[in-house]
Amino acid sequence: MAITESPLAPVNQQGLDVRSTPREEMELFPLDTFAYEFPGREIKIDFEITEFTAICPFSDFPDFATIRLVYVPNELCVELKSLKLYINSFRSVKIFHEHVINVILDDFVSACDPLSVELEGDFHVRGNIKTVVRASYKRQ
Repeated sequence: MAITESPLAPVNQQGLDVRSTPREEMELFPLDTFAYEFPGREIKIDFEITEFTAICPFSDFPDFATIRLVYVPNELCVELKSLKLYINSFRSVKIFHEHVINVILDDFVSACDPLSVELEGDFHVRGNIKTVVRASYKRQ
């Protein structure tokens, strides 16, 4: 018997219409790259982005976070201004904490093809709950 997946309905105890911004409507700024001139030499590059903002799909209020990204480049490095514009383009996106970290990871890997990435979203306390979401990628 085959199991088919269906999208989960936005069910909640508060009776709210909870919908995230669809991926194709996010209008995220593209990540630019430049050639890493020392392929084969592994270095770690750390970014701490202290002013991340997105919109909570439940409340429509902004969520704030510090995003920490550590990566080992393969043949490409991310260009910093495009990273800043990409991160800032989440300000009008309705997205859950757990999903935004996965979107950033997918987009970063797609743009840079790094050897590895560690990503952390350290979200500010909201309603007495602190949320930290982590994801990682390692090239095979």
